[in-house]
Amino acid sequence: MHMPRGMAVGIVAMVGVVACSNVLVQYQINNWLTWGAFTYPVAFLVTDLTNRAFGPQRARQVVYVGFALAVVLSAMLATPRIAAASGLAFLAAQLLDVRIFDRFRHLDRWWMPPLVSSLIASAVDTALFFSIAFAGTEVPWVTLGLGDYAVKLALALSMLIPFRALMPVVQTREV
Repeated sequence: MHMPRGMAVGIVAMVGVVACSNVLVQYQINNWLTWGAFTYPVAFLVTDLTNRAFGPQRARQVVYVGFALAVVLSAMLATPRIAAASGLAFLAAQLLDVRIFDRFRHLDRWWMPPLVSSLIASAVDTALFFSIAFAGTEVPWVTLGLGDYAVKLALALSMLIPFRALMPVVQTREV
């Protein structure tokens, strides 16, 4: 089966973003924020652009391949617990993002699918990741999760700028 070039770019971007985020989440800025909050929202941009260009089936393929490669890479670059937490949270959140984006894709408001899907999926990702990665440790995971989610909300809004800018570049799949 032929993989469109845009999907390969999406997979590479997804693996890079997730691996980078899993390293950065280990570094706290303070008791309510990690550096990973600033990179991970780009994963939703990648998923949403893939969904817009190729549809939900191909977007799920990018998620699955990105998941597999990112978990392996994250296990080498971060801790196994962070890699496992990231993998589970990533898979659940990204697949939810694909589904929500696809449900909203026919609306006249171009910004609605990426914004709504990212906001909801980020909440799921944050709750799963921080509870699995840090529960039972001395890390203040609840406040870190809340702080990270607040940043992800702001970045979900700011990701609308590159999403809109790249809309003419990606070929829209008619459904």
